[in-house]
Amino acid sequence: MAETFEARRARLMGPNVPTFYRNPVHIVRGQGVCLWDAAGKRYLDCYNNVAHVGHCHPRVVEAIAAQAAVLNTHTRYHHDLVLDYIERLTATLGHGISQAIMVCTGSEANDLALRMAQAATGKTGIIATDNTYHGNTAAVSQLSTRRPPIGGRAPHVRLVPSPETLAPLGGSAEAQPAAFAAHVARAIDELEAAGFGFSGLMLCPVFANEGLPAVGPGFLDPTVAVVRRAGGLILCDEVQPGFGRVGSHFWGHDWLGFAPDVVTVGKPMANGHPVAACLARPDVMAAFREAFGYFNTFGGNPVSAAACLATLDVIEDEGLQAQAAATSAYLLERMRALRHGRIVNVRGVGMFFGLEFGGDGAGDFAADLVEDMVARGFLLNRIGRGGATLKIRPPMVFGRAEADLLADALQAALDAA
Repeated sequence: MAETFEARRARLMGPNVPTFYRNPVHIVRGQGVCLWDAAGKRYLDCYNNVAHVGHCHPRVVEAIAAQAAVLNTHTRYHHDLVLDYIERLTATLGHGISQAIMVCTGSEANDLALRMAQAATGKTGIIATDNTYHGNTAAVSQLSTRRPPIGGRAPHVRLVPSPETLAPLGGSAEAQPAAFAAHVARAIDELEAAGFGFSGLMLCPVFANEGLPAVGPGFLDPTVAVVRRAGGLILCDEVQPGFGRVGSHFWGHDWLGFAPDVVTVGKPMANGHPVAACLARPDVMAAFREAFGYFNTFGGNPVSAAACLATLDVIEDEGLQAQAAATSAYLLERMRALRHGRIVNVRGVGMFFGLEFGGDGAGDFAADLVEDMVARGFLLNRIGRGGATLKIRPPMVFGRAEADLLADALQAALDAA
């Protein structure tokens, strides 16, 4: 009997390698907002933020191929492109953030951010929310809540309750900002009392993995005041919301209205080429460079830098941030018109959307709906506590026509549920 694809995968990659969907999709080709499987079926991609400017964008593909034919080496030699890119990227940032370390994954970038906070403060205590994900190195997996670390969470880590939409901290949306800040203040006191001290707070400015709760500009102000009084750093994970995805602003932290000390970026910055970066103010970077010897063989290589530059060009030339704002408003309107007895909340920030379900077995209902949508040719997923929220996060080239296709399919799937 011929070996199945699943059996071959397990034989070569080991057990329990994550895949999306009960019947994993075997993707062989992508273009723009669409993906095709091995049987030729086309899917509308409503989920992949990695292909930020669309799958296989010809300008990014051309930049990668052209640079690979000329030079690809590392930053222990001088080359221009990495410097050109850091200048372009930091020009989009304020708050004194003007320097960067180029790496290959968001996990690496967040790992560096933790070490920057340690170097700048001389302390080790770190805080994140209790329903998040910041990567899978040994250090950042201590913050990620998908699976508990072997041996338990490290004693220098504190996880605080994440903001919520249906059950907000403090009992109301109005009380939630102060309540979140109070939890952070309590965690800081615990870390100081335990002798670790407080180095920083790491968060995603739209709380994407927490389920995209209904927070808005100013939400973090009380927390920022608490962190500043304690002398800690704010480490802002922009891997998901960055590069114009929130529509109104290029960066999620500018939308939420706070000044980070360190910003990490990854997935979308080179449209799928494996690139990430940790950006910081010069004083924070200097502290890190003094405390740690760090070099990344592939980080900042010329091919990656060319892909990054081309991606920025496409975002600007095609007006994708403005398109995200317009598409967001339209799709949010269509989603709010969806009808089903289990829908309890619809929310969105730019090209992020959450459709939350309630009642017993809400997570199972959302899981079944995801599978139905895949069968109909639409790729999305679920997130939040209990997995009861559909997470929709398409490439930035997703437009009004695609929004109509998605909304119509969602209503059809809800009618059939």
